[in-house]
Amino acid sequence: MDLQLVGKTALVTGATQGIGRAIARGLAAEGVQVCIAARRKQLLDELAGEIVAAGGLAPRVIAIDIVQKGAPEHLAASAVAELGKVDILVNSAGGSKPPITIDAPEEAWEEAMTLNYVRVRQLTHAVLPGMIERHWGRIINISGKSEPTRLVAVLPAKAAIHAWSKGLSREVGKHGITVNCIGPGRIMSEQIRKKYTDEFRAKESENDIPVGRYGEPEELACLAIFLASPIARYITGTLMPVDGGMRRFAY
Repeated sequence: MDLQLVGKTALVTGATQGIGRAIARGLAAEGVQVCIAARRKQLLDELAGEIVAAGGLAPRVIAIDIVQKGAPEHLAASAVAELGKVDILVNSAGGSKPPITIDAPEEAWEEAMTLNYVRVRQLTHAVLPGMIERHWGRIINISGKSEPTRLVAVLPAKAAIHAWSKGLSREVGKHGITVNCIGPGRIMSEQIRKKYTDEFRAKESENDIPVGRYGEPEELACLAIFLASPIARYITGTLMPVDGGMRRFAY
């Protein structure tokens, strides 16, 4: 299938590892000119080299800590300067920490909300004017589950992303812009390897994941790349889990 992505441009955050890295590589393989952004310049340069070696266009590289004040606006302006325009935005930067107590300091809540929702919203709204002007755009948010099993600070941020994305999709659809969320299940990454032991992963795979294993970043990236394409123009306002059937809710 021709995804009709040749000539498009994309800004991918959180691009140095896991899901963001796989999406950047996949978009580049489809002929997209990508701008990759994250904190670690060395890893960004390594990814850029991999993309070129695989036959893709040389990526634009921006090392930035998206949590810093003013970073979303700076990143958006820098990406436009590097690419000329941003057709596709993939918000993949984010992170989670263990459950917190009910008397946790306010900083713990602010940290989770800032990284996982506020900066995502700010970056998106910074690139939207150009998309509206060109009457075309794709916003893809790598989010996660928002159903709490315990008091985890990141979950309200994920719920906020879902509600905001749905509302935004209703505002910008008339401009040819789609907004979708992808909720990763257990997708192998640097964070996953640090957080869960081999024994835990094996037990969870056997007991809780119908397909019997953790997923690979490329198995989620294929959905993101499709949603970024012109042929996915009638899909918007959705939350699509990629989790091997792990989640138990029907919708």
